[in-house]
Amino acid sequence: MLTRSNGAWKKATSAVQASICRDQQRPNHTTTTPVTSVSQRRHFSSAENGAKPSRNHPSSAEAKQKRESDREFLISVLESSATKRDAKAYLQTYGPSQAKSTLKKTPAFTTVVSDKPIPGAKDVPLFVQGPVEVESVEADEVPRVAIVKLREPQTWDDTLLNGVAKTLARLRDLGLRSVIVLECETEKSAVLDWKDVVTQQTDRLQKAIRKYGAPGAELVDGGIWKRSTTSPHASFVSHTDLSVGFGEVFTVPLRHGHILVVPSRAVVEETLEHTAADANDVIFALAKYFAGLQVNADQSQTRTAVVDRVIIIDPFGGIPARNLGDGARVFINLEEQFNNIKATLDAAEPQGNESPIPGISGNPKASHIENLELVKNILAILPSTASAVITSPVEAANLQSNPAYEIRKDTEEPVAGEVKTRRWQNPIIHNLLTDRPIYSASLPIGRIKSTTNGTYQRSSRMPTTTLAKKGLPVTIFPDTRTQSWQPPKPGTPRLKLTDTCVDLPRLIHLINDSFGRELDAEHYLNRVQDSLAGIIIAGEYEGGAILTWERPFGLDEETAYNSGRLVPYLDKFAVLKKSQGAGGVADIVFNAMVRDCFPNGVCWRSRKDNPVNKWYFERSRGVRKLPGSNWAMFWTTPEAAVREGVMKDYEDVCRGVVPSWADSKAAD
Repeated sequence: MLTRSNGAWKKATSAVQASICRDQQRPNHTTTTPVTSVSQRRHFSSAENGAKPSRNHPSSAEAKQKRESDREFLISVLESSATKRDAKAYLQTYGPSQAKSTLKKTPAFTTVVSDKPIPGAKDVPLFVQGPVEVESVEADEVPRVAIVKLREPQTWDDTLLNGVAKTLARLRDLGLRSVIVLECETEKSAVLDWKDVVTQQTDRLQKAIRKYGAPGAELVDGGIWKRSTTSPHASFVSHTDLSVGFGEVFTVPLRHGHILVVPSRAVVEETLEHTAADANDVIFALAKYFAGLQVNADQSQTRTAVVDRVIIIDPFGGIPARNLGDGARVFINLEEQFNNIKATLDAAEPQGNESPIPGISGNPKASHIENLELVKNILAILPSTASAVITSPVEAANLQSNPAYEIRKDTEEPVAGEVKTRRWQNPIIHNLLTDRPIYSASLPIGRIKSTTNGTYQRSSRMPTTTLAKKGLPVTIFPDTRTQSWQPPKPGTPRLKLTDTCVDLPRLIHLINDSFGRELDAEHYLNRVQDSLAGIIIAGEYEGGAILTWERPFGLDEETAYNSGRLVPYLDKFAVLKKSQGAGGVADIVFNAMVRDCFPNGVCWRSRKDNPVNKWYFERSRGVRKLPGSNWAMFWTTPEAAVREGVMKDYEDVCRGVVPSWADSKAAD
C-alpha cells in the first residue's frame, strides 16, 4: 500500500516537479496545423465544450494553485493502493476504446492533440518530429457515467461544497462523468421556497465545479418529464411516472466531457410547467434511460451511456453497522444481505422527526432505509459490474483531517495502526481506481478501530462510507440459518462432497483454477470424507471454501469429540482467477466462514512465501511460523495464543494434513 512515506512522497514530488518544469519550458507562442478529426476539433471548439478562450495568461497565484491541485491529485492516485491487477482493470474500462479507435498518420513537424484520456493529465499540445500515429475516437462513443445524488447541499458550507466539486472534477479527469441530482428539502417555515433553493444551489454547484478545469458543469433543467397518466409503452421496470423527455440534452454534453447538474424537478407533459419531483425518482428515470430500458412510442431501446457508479452523498453517511459504533458497513452484498440489513434498520429504535445533525432535515433511520432501497432498485437494472457508494460530504470532500470537521476528542485513543503523517484517502477516487472500499469488508474491527479493555471506542475516524454491489448469492452446506456448525457426534451422518447438493466437477474446477494446479480428486475425497464440516459457495462457483473437523495427532474420533478437541480447519479457500480482486468474492466467502460457520474461530496453514499471506494476516487473530517446515499457521480464535493446549492442537493439525495434488510440487 502506498502511503505518504519517504519513497512514495519522493516519487510523487519528482513526477509533479517534472510536470511543472515541462509546463514552464513550453513555448508561449506556438503554431498549430489545422485539426481535422472530430475528436480533435472538440478540443478547439469553445462553443461545444462550453469553455471560453482565455485572453490573458493565468496569474502566478492561479498557476500556483493549479500546480498544487495537480500535485494533490497525483499523490491521491499514488496512495490509492491500487495493485497491478487494479490498474489493468481500470485502464481496460476507462482507457481508450480499442474497438472504436482508428490510427491516423500526421505530417512531420506538427502539433498533435491526442484525445486519449490520460488519467490526471490535461490535453496539451505535444511537439513531435516525424510521422506519428494519433488515436481518434468516434464522437458517438457511449460515455461512462456516475449518477450522483447530493442530499441537502444547501446545508453545506463553501469549503465542503468545493471539496465535493473537486472530487467530482477528478472523476471526470479519470474518465467518469457525473450526472448530479440535487435533493434540496426545505422546511415549511423556510424563507425561500423550493424553487429558489434549487436555483440557488444549482448555480452554487456549477460555480464550484468550474474552479477545477474545463469542461465544467452544465445545467439540464428540462430533460425530465412527468406524465399524469401511465403510458402504454412504459418500460416493464418502471415504478415512477418520470421519464427522460429529451435525451440529447444529457447525451451530447456528456460526450463532450461535461458534468451535468439536474435539479429534482420535472416538466409536466400536459401543461409544460415545472413541478417538484422526488430526487430518487429522477435518479431512477436517468438510470433507466441510460441503460436503454425506457421504451416510448417514439423512442427506440438503445443504451445511451454506461452507468458504472451510483454515488449518494448524504450528511448521515453510509449504512450503519451495529458493531462499528459510529461507523458504516464497509461493503454490502445486496443479493445476500439486503433483507437482513433492512430488517435490522426497521427494528432500530425510532429517532423521532428531529435530526441529530443541526440544519439537516429528516432522521438517519429513514434516510438509511431510503438510500438502501434506492441502490438496490437501481443496481437491479444495471450491469453486474456497476456499484453504489454511499458516503458523507466530509469524506467525499476528503476533509476528515480538517480540524473544522474533526469531532474526535483529544482523550480518545488513536486508531490502531494509524500513521499520523498519512493522508486520508478519498473513498470515491479509491473506489474508481480499485473497485474496492478503502477498508476490506472482511477485516476485523480491531484493524480499523482501536480497542481499550475489550471495548471499542467511539471515534470520528471510523469510516462512514458504504460500497454496495448487486453481489452474489452465498450457499452454505450445512445451512447456518438456525445455528453455526458444531462438531458432529461420531457415527452420525454427515455431508459429503459427492452429495447431490454439491456440483463436484465445478468445485474441482474452482480449486484447480484458483491454485493453478490440478487436484488429485480421488485422494482428496478419501481424505475428507470422514472429516468434512461443510462448504461455502459464492455465486456460480466463483469462490468457495471447504472446511473440516480435524483430530490432533494420536487422538481417535471418539476421544477428540468427547474432550472437545476437534479442530475447525480451513482446508481449501479458492476464488476463480477472473474473480480475484474484483467484486469482493474473497471477502464474501471469508465473512461467511468467520461470521456464520465458525464464529468461535478457525485455523489454517499457508506456505511461508505465499503472496496471499498479507491478506490472511490482516484477517487473522494471529500467525505462527512452524519450525522445521515451510508452513505458517493462522487462526481467528479469540485468545488462542495464550491457550497452549489449543495452540498445540492447531499445530498438530497444520503439520499433519496430507496434501492432495496430482503433481509433485510443494504443497499449498
